[in-house]
Amino acid sequence: MLIRAAQSEDHSAIWSIIEPVIRAGDTYTLDRDMGRDAALTYWCGADKFTFVAEADGAILGTYYLRANQAGGGAHVCNCGYMTAAAASGRGVARAMCAHSMDEARQRGFRAMQFNFVVSTNVRAVRLWISMGFSVVGRLPGAFAHPAEGDVDALILYRPL
Repeated sequence: MLIRAAQSEDHSAIWSIIEPVIRAGDTYTLDRDMGRDAALTYWCGADKFTFVAEADGAILGTYYLRANQAGGGAHVCNCGYMTAAAASGRGVARAMCAHSMDEARQRGFRAMQFNFVVSTNVRAVRLWISMGFSVVGRLPGAFAHPAEGDVDALILYRPL
């Protein structure tokens, strides 16, 4: 699997991955009615480094990397990851997480923090913990899940 910096010609493939996740509304705090342009501006914004994972010429996933905070918190990064539904279970998210940690180290970040991981996203939570992250906070009932009602959000952290 190749993971590389996203280019503008990847936007259609990125949209095909992030649109179903946004519409489902069960893992990200994004407006479920967010349009293509707004979503791509969010995912590929100037404050982010955006990447795609591809195999056999098909883009299977995407992630972004950014500083989590400015100033005194700028040494900690934050990432968002999305995988195409058809690529689920193929190790794409794990590969993107490993790549993002290497990329973050190269960019001078010393830690990685996930600010709002929906607790019902069990596969993601299990993956992040297997990648060395620790749950350092729990926000009770902070996420309005479309099927489960109010569920907890987790804060995960890992030194790099």
